[in-house]
Formats: sequence, structure tokens, C-alpha cells
Amino acid sequence: MLLIQFVTESQERRVGILQDTTVRVIDGYATTFDLARAAIAQRCGLAQLADSAAGSDTIDYETLAGEGRILPPLDHPDAAHCYVTGTGLTHLGSADTRDAMHQKIGGDIAALSDSMKMFRMGVEGGKPDTGSAGVQPEWFYKGDGSIVRATGQDLEMPAFSLDGGEEPEIAGLYLIGDDGQPYRLGYAIGNEFSDHVTERQNYLYLAHSKLRNCGLGPALLVGALPAHVAGVSRIIGADGQVRWEKHFVSGEQNMSHTLENLEHHHFKYGLFKRAGDVHIHFFGTATLSFADGIQVAPGETFEVASPTFGPALRNRLAVHESPYATVTAL
Repeated sequence: MLLIQFVTESQERRVGILQDTTVRVIDGYATTFDLARAAIAQRCGLAQLADSAAGSDTIDYETLAGEGRILPPLDHPDAAHCYVTGTGLTHLGSADTRDAMHQKIGGDIAALSDSMKMFRMGVEGGKPDTGSAGVQPEWFYKGDGSIVRATGQDLEMPAFSLDGGEEPEIAGLYLIGDDGQPYRLGYAIGNEFSDHVTERQNYLYLAHSKLRNCGLGPALLVGALPAHVAGVSRIIGADGQVRWEKHFVSGEQNMSHTLENLEHHHFKYGLFKRAGDVHIHFFGTATLSFADGIQVAPGETFEVASPTFGPALRNRLAVHESPYATVTAL
């Protein structure tokens, strides 16, 4: 099942089931957040509740997308209660790209960089037996719900950024129940979006490079994630022509960690099990246009698509002003 959130022509929020290009509007619940809270309270599956609450009203997805009325598939009424986080070096093949960034020129090529050490740790210990903890992955904080952008919205990088590059990834979407238990609603395709030039200067700048917007959606895949997910990432020039394209794969078959292990190492912290909070957690990628020497320019568009998740995610790159920050003493 694919769920989407959108606004009506009168700017009222709605959630619906996407079937091909038709959206069946769900009655009684204005948001995915409300629907998920009800499913937890009623102790039923999200898909089961959505299907039983779907009414007879329908709307065309392309109409919604064309009019800019698609929302991210999950958000929180208070953006400060939505954590956006992620893990890196989780996909087979991803270490080559990251290591190329971090390896010092003229260094000892026989020695493993920190990135390669982390990647090897994941390969050796990232898939433990069910119910037991494996090696912990690289982890980063990206922001709160205010940074999330829906398909059709701009991804804005601050003027001080050295780069704005895509990272086509799958994100897990979660809600913490009143009992403190994390509940996974499902998955969405995403563009984690980072400043790779800043990160390349020194891998200790990774935390800075991640504090950017991200693209999410448009659809929430309810249920299990296939072991193999295939998709394509594109950079579309301001003239509408594709200037870079590469296929990517994800899912546990293509990863050095299980999803369960990645989830454990995020939710093992009590901070991330606060009742009512929403979590958007990116699982990593092995495909970057930056690795092929591409630097995306403002006005160009990122497209991330996979048939597993329905419609493509499209976001144009923009720049926002970032004046010098000062602090006022009281």
C-alpha cells in the first residue's frame, strides 16, 4: 500500500491511498500522523485501518502534483518533534566513493582510512542474528521536521555551502507510541542531500555537511521493504535535459547491515523514544553524482525514482541567504 498526504484546493489536509494515478481519500483522518496514532491505539495495522477508512472520494495524483499540493508522506504538527537522522557506509560499494573523499593525497595507501575501517566493520558485523545487536554504523543528525521538503519543492542550500549534491536513499518513517515503543509506519524514497565538498575537506566536517534540507516522498510504502530495491537518480538541467543519470540499488540484499540492526542502534537511545515524536531515518546510498565529478547548479532538478515507491521525487536546487550569525548578550 502507498499512502500520500496532500492539501485540497481549500488548503485542508488529507491523506489517501495511491492506486496507480488515483488517490482514494481516507475519511476521518486528516494526516498520516493521526492515522498512525489511531492504528496504535486500536492495535491494528496501518494498512488495515487505512483501507477500512477509505471512502468513495477520489482525486487524480497528477493534478495534485501539478498544482503543488503534495506534502511529505509523514510529518508532525510541531516540526521540532520530528527528528531527521541517517546512517552512512551501509551499502556494498559505498566505501569506494567515501574513501576517495577521505584518503589524504600522498598518504599510506596500504593503510585503511577511518571510512574503510567503518565499512569493513559493517561487512563483518552488520548482519547479526535476529534479536541481537551487531556493530553500530556511522550515524548523523540532519535536522528537525522543518528541513523536510515534498516533491515539487525546492531544496535550498545556504549561501555558504560549497556544494549541494543528491543522495538517493530509502528512509524509514516512525512514530513513537505513548508506551515509548517505536512503530515503523513504512518507508519512503528520499534525497538526503549533502555538501560533499565540505565533507571532503575533512571527514570531521561530516556533521556540518549534513545540516541541509532533504527531499522525501511522495508516497509512504506501508509494509515490508523488498530485499532488493532498484531505482534511478538523475540530474536535470535548467533546459530540461538530463545531464547525469545512474541506476542505484538498495534493500538488505545490497547492504552491509540489516535494517533491524540500523534501527536498534538509533532507537537504543532513550532520547529517541519520546512518546509522540516522529522519526525520519535515512539508510544510506552507494550512488552519488558527485563521485562522477558532477556539481549541481541552482535551477537544476534532482529526480529520484523507484517503481517500488510509485511517483518520482523531484526537487529543484536553490540557494538561500545566510547572513553572518551574531549573538545578543542579555
